[in-house]
Amino acid sequence: MITETRNIQQSSMMLFHTDGKCLKPHLRTLRLLGFTLLLTYFCRGQSQLIGSPIIATLGNDIILPCQLEPVEDATDLTLEWTRSDLDPRFVHVWRSGKELVSKKHKSFEGRTSLFLDELMFGNISLKLSKVKLADRGTYRCFIPALDKQSFVQLDVGAVSSPVISLAGTDKGGVVLQCESKGWYPEPEVLWLDGEGNLLSAGPPETVRGPDDLYTVSSRVTVEKRHSNSFTCRVQQKNINQTRETAILILDDFFEVQSSSSSTITGLAVSLSVFVILFILLLLFSVWKWRQKKTNTKISHRDENDEEENRTNDPEETEAFTGEKEQQRREEAERENQTLKEELETKKKEVCL
Repeated sequence: MITETRNIQQSSMMLFHTDGKCLKPHLRTLRLLGFTLLLTYFCRGQSQLIGSPIIATLGNDIILPCQLEPVEDATDLTLEWTRSDLDPRFVHVWRSGKELVSKKHKSFEGRTSLFLDELMFGNISLKLSKVKLADRGTYRCFIPALDKQSFVQLDVGAVSSPVISLAGTDKGGVVLQCESKGWYPEPEVLWLDGEGNLLSAGPPETVRGPDDLYTVSSRVTVEKRHSNSFTCRVQQKNINQTRETAILILDDFFEVQSSSSSTITGLAVSLSVFVILFILLLLFSVWKWRQKKTNTKISHRDENDEEENRTNDPEETEAFTGEKEQQRREEAERENQTLKEELETKKKEVCL
């Protein structure tokens, strides 16, 4: 051990001096490198940390790796797979040639196993079946008798393929909707045309369900293009997962939508004309009703006047009656003229 340490130190000194020149700017870096090499030597065999996390898909099986180096038969050794954030912390315990089920955390019951035929070769990897979102975490593989351990970081993701549907039309274009259910972590949604160019779409809608899985949906309005092929891509970069679905829209469909838009415009114009005619008819009916009412009043007044004339002296009232009748007729004519003017005004307002 001492010899190897000296060799490391001598190698470090050789790095400090080259052709008799001292490389002072790199002194701090090289000392740190020498310290790291010494630390690696003294800790060799004690701990193995796996930096890159293992990513499992929800519902699938996954293997958490752990291998004795150098190779040693682990059949009769006590093996412990634990997670420090659990209570109890034990995920799988192997002792005296069998599993100690009583120590296992309930969430892992019936879902963990070792490769028994591989124990003699030092393979103490753990198989975890039907992975759940709650299985995320850092797992410790520990052999108490050898005081050796390693750690495995497990991440869990859930994915599903998106579904594209036609949501309607908008100014001659076609509105497409993309929806994908059952994602974890939260994904992002992208729209692409047939050449792989990103399309401008509105902000996606994201809903997180009681099972912690995400449902995402997005809409985009597309117009006729060279290929008329459009792709909805749902991706999650943290778990390196992507799912996409493409749809091909025929040229005839865009033409049909354009024709439908023209038809709808024509119907709207026709409906407007009908409404105008209805309003005119209604105004004319009101005018006729008011005219009839006025004539009825005049008739009643005439009848009353005639009756009064019969009871009074004709010579005394003849002049008065003639004057009265003339006034009533003039009043009726003024009312009729007023009604006509109102009707003309309403017609002009409707036409405008």
